[in-house]
Amino acid sequence: MSQPKFRHSLLALAIASVVSLPAYAQDQQNNEENEMEGLERIEVTARRKTESLQEVPVSVSSFGAGDLDSIGAEDITELQQRIPNATIQVSRGTNSTLTAYIRGVGQQDPLWGFEPGVGVYIDDVYVARPQGAVLEVFDIERIEVLRGPQGTLYGKNTIGGALKYVTKELTGYDELAIQGTVGSFNQRDLKISGQTALSDNFFVGAAVATLQRDGFGEYRNTGEENYNKDLMTYRLSAKWLINDDMDLKFSYDNTEDESNSKGGHRLLASAVTGQEPYDNVYDSNTAMPVANIVETEGMSLTFNWDIDANWGFKSITAQREGYTDTNIDFNSTGEPIFMVPAIYEDEQFTQEFQLSYTNNDNFDFVGGVYYYDGEACGVFGTVLPLYLAAFGGVTVDNGGCVQTDSLAVYGQGNYELNDDWTLTLGGRYTKDEKEADVFRYTYLGVHYINRAGLATPYDPAQVRAEFGTPFAVNSEFTSGGDWSRFSPHVALNYQVNDDLMFYGSYSNGFKSGGVDMRADKSLNPTIDEPYDPEVVDTFEFGMKSELLDGRMRLNSAVFFSDYTDMQVTVQRVVEAGISSQVLNAGESTVKGFEVETVFAATDSLNFTAMLGYIDAEFDAVVYTEPATGETTDVTDAWSFQNTPELTYNIGFNQTFDLANGQLVWSGNYAFRDDTQMFEAPSPLDQDSYGLLNTSLMWYSNSGQWSVGLHGKNLTDEEYRVGGYNFGPTFGDDAVVAYYGDPRTVSLTVGYKF
Repeated sequence: MSQPKFRHSLLALAIASVVSLPAYAQDQQNNEENEMEGLERIEVTARRKTESLQEVPVSVSSFGAGDLDSIGAEDITELQQRIPNATIQVSRGTNSTLTAYIRGVGQQDPLWGFEPGVGVYIDDVYVARPQGAVLEVFDIERIEVLRGPQGTLYGKNTIGGALKYVTKELTGYDELAIQGTVGSFNQRDLKISGQTALSDNFFVGAAVATLQRDGFGEYRNTGEENYNKDLMTYRLSAKWLINDDMDLKFSYDNTEDESNSKGGHRLLASAVTGQEPYDNVYDSNTAMPVANIVETEGMSLTFNWDIDANWGFKSITAQREGYTDTNIDFNSTGEPIFMVPAIYEDEQFTQEFQLSYTNNDNFDFVGGVYYYDGEACGVFGTVLPLYLAAFGGVTVDNGGCVQTDSLAVYGQGNYELNDDWTLTLGGRYTKDEKEADVFRYTYLGVHYINRAGLATPYDPAQVRAEFGTPFAVNSEFTSGGDWSRFSPHVALNYQVNDDLMFYGSYSNGFKSGGVDMRADKSLNPTIDEPYDPEVVDTFEFGMKSELLDGRMRLNSAVFFSDYTDMQVTVQRVVEAGISSQVLNAGESTVKGFEVETVFAATDSLNFTAMLGYIDAEFDAVVYTEPATGETTDVTDAWSFQNTPELTYNIGFNQTFDLANGQLVWSGNYAFRDDTQMFEAPSPLDQDSYGLLNTSLMWYSNSGQWSVGLHGKNLTDEEYRVGGYNFGPTFGDDAVVAYYGDPRTVSLTVGYKF
């Protein structure tokens, strides 16, 4: 009974704090004898050009390297606490796979071939797959999060928004930085970065990080660590200043995550073993090896040419690839009941040519051509040793590849109608083609598909050669489709004065269609037909303001989104196995608002607040039961996944001047409302909760030394971030949950040469 009171008290405090800031500021101003400094200018590239955050008619949050360092941020998932209406979490069984939702749109299922709803970019290079997309925070300049459809400038699959990871720029100065961290659960991190100039016009840089941590729990039946971390990542870069107008930059990054696969926490007692749920939610059992690896690498070549004072040209050529080999024990009892070894592999090539024009009087434009060529492959075996035990068990092998080719042409211009009004018009035409090969075989007996056994495990011919003729062919087909879409954007902003702007915008975006790579035609004869893209039309009205002589920044937005053919992935246990479908779930609407503010109460004390509210609901959804063909209207029964109605964050940072440097004390409380994990209510759904964090950072007067003490989740909240809900499955209940980090404390020491 105390939780609702606590929740509403904090919400009231957050709103009261924001409302009372101007009055408090006026009192402070009257008491100050000297004029105070204003807030720092924040620059972003949300519209593919550098401009002030306050000039952009887009809902965008920006976090600089210093901001992230001061709170001890380890990876991009920590931004979830500071972004309204957003879910940015680690996905289920690994440390490196990302679940991202913004304004109700994202990708819950990281299966190969499924498209994300939030686009992830590393230095303007699109990252197509969620595997390896939990990017570590090191050697960066900033991270920008754009909310709402970004289809005009960033293309398909940014229907919910875009997350831009911007690495540190090479300057030619000699730099070397070392940072070490020790903390709870034997955390041992080391980050080293540096750069230098090999000549007057050729610069090189490198950064490497090794991140180690013991498990939050263990597999009790084997003694292996659960929720541990064993990751190494590095980046190499070079920049050639060809002349005063041209430069060429090369970048390469590599990440290897060898952390154990995560074991889920059973929410129900096992009917097979009698195992009750463990007291420690990070403890589990497994009947599988815990070896797990996620590897990603990418390289890019960016050419910039300032043609003249008005025209500019940019070329971005990039290639990325990833590989994942993991094991998922859905039952988590230690008995071999429901096991899934899986391999994912993907590669992509992208080329973008961009042309920009700036007329210093009243017009600027950016446009270009974008090409994407990608292949995503995967295979997993559903191993059921206790099912049909008379035959020594059953293995269902499911795999295949999907090839995607996409070509887009885009452009967006901003025209100043007069000193106060600016009109933005843009559009993007995209042509998408996909072809998928899918197989699903049932074998009697138990076997594991692995890289050592098969050179190309996604090739059905190799699977047949290795394991023989299947007992049953559930699926074996080639399917695909092509889609084209024009995504327009229009915005009108009114600059009331230098410190206040209002804007209204309309944006269209779409998430690509595709083929269900889990398709089982024996259960659903029409499953080989491709599902359609989902399309959104979003209207947004916002305000960007700086008040109190630049000491308070207050930005807000109200939005309304109309979705058509929204994609919902549904998996159901049926008598003959597990049926998967991707439904174009009729129509849905999403509306809400967002507020972000920062207030410099004094030269040394800042307050921050964020508030997000979202009302997301399906307007019309009909579900077809694959086993019987019966249809059910589930409009009122289904809800949006990973979309809490209310999110807010309140925080502060206080600076103390010391004889040998500065001490900065910061803290925040981040609240998330009730969250539904899947389209239908389940035992995995998470009640509302809040996280309390604090940090102490000391910076030496020389700027060389820094020491940070960071405490996160100080109240040791237990909160679910994902799970599997298969109910009574093959003789037992497979309802397992995965949890966010417990309370941790870390000490970081950094030195810059």
